[in-house]
Amino acid sequence: MSRQPPQTRSRRLIFLLPLGVFLTLSGIFLMQLMSGRDISELPSALIGEPAPETQLPPLSGSNLPGLDSKEFEGQVTLVNVFASWCVPCRDEHPMMMELGRDGRFVVTGLNYKDKPANALQFLTELGNPYSAIGADENGRAGIYWGVYGVPETFVLGKDGRISYKHVGPLTPASLRDRLMPEIEKALAAS
Repeated sequence: MSRQPPQTRSRRLIFLLPLGVFLTLSGIFLMQLMSGRDISELPSALIGEPAPETQLPPLSGSNLPGLDSKEFEGQVTLVNVFASWCVPCRDEHPMMMELGRDGRFVVTGLNYKDKPANALQFLTELGNPYSAIGADENGRAGIYWGVYGVPETFVLGKDGRISYKHVGPLTPASLRDRLMPEIEKALAAS
């Protein structure tokens, strides 16, 4: 019976090690895929926290007030982060218009890193669902709100705390299955 020299066993181990790492990572990836979790949902450290102190000037050229966090308390408020250069914002805008017609809560806009003239053209063309729009031309307020990108929509309870954050464009399904149930919860809370 011949035994392999230790050098040969070491070489085999070196060749099998990457395969073992690959199989382990593949298994972890497969478990995550099969877990049923929605990997598109990004956690937010702001859930349950008061809305960031925000005092944004009004969108230049509009006759609406700016965005002031002091106005959030006492009513359920949606804060929609949008921009005219954002193609998914155009896609979700019909849902924002629908939300703007619901008188049970307030819909506000945070115009993110946009030129006022472009934002006004966007709203003139597609309609304006907002009761207030704050202009965040340099993106600083977006940092405080933890914005990953546009569009994003926040649900604030009557206590001025963030109860839900939707990342990405609203679709009819996400409006029905995710956002509206969160709005209803916020409306029902005392």
